[in-house]
Amino acid sequence: MTILQGVGLLPHHHLLDIGAGALRLGCKAVPYLEPGHYWATDASHALLMAGHRTELENQSRLDPAQLIEDARFEYPGVPATITHAIAFAVFPHLPMAFLRRALTNLRRFEKLENFLFTVFLAPDAVTALTPYRQPDGVVTHNARAPYHILAEDVSHLAHCSGWQVTRKNVMLPRGQILFIAQPIGA
Repeated sequence: MTILQGVGLLPHHHLLDIGAGALRLGCKAVPYLEPGHYWATDASHALLMAGHRTELENQSRLDPAQLIEDARFEYPGVPATITHAIAFAVFPHLPMAFLRRALTNLRRFEKLENFLFTVFLAPDAVTALTPYRQPDGVVTHNARAPYHILAEDVSHLAHCSGWQVTRKNVMLPRGQILFIAQPIGA
């Protein structure tokens, strides 16, 4: 929540939690945000519902209809009111094409101010072709999970999808790197 608040998330904003899993962020965001302002997607609806049952202190503050199964980053049923989106620890598990898909499909949210996401990076193109040991010890890969990509790839995918990105130097689990994407022209 601290990182989201640092980019201006306030209780009246609308948050989309992409790859929300068992609502580890949702259990903090739901009480902070005004009712109805938190939406979550994940490849597993069962996992979202398990989080709803076990992680939320007050289940009545989150309508289960706002927990949406979505493995294709299409955001079905998510309203146009979304102002902030986050995908933590999602893209290290997926090929780079899914980041492009997520970025492209998020452009339909005209009120979206910030999209926060994490990736693992490799330091250069040659190193990116081989397994790479991240500073915390996790080994990432070019062609299998956990994936790494180049910072230049992130910038290129974002720009081609209508976003500008900023890399943030924040300490994150397993050495993931935080990027904040904002619509070009915003």
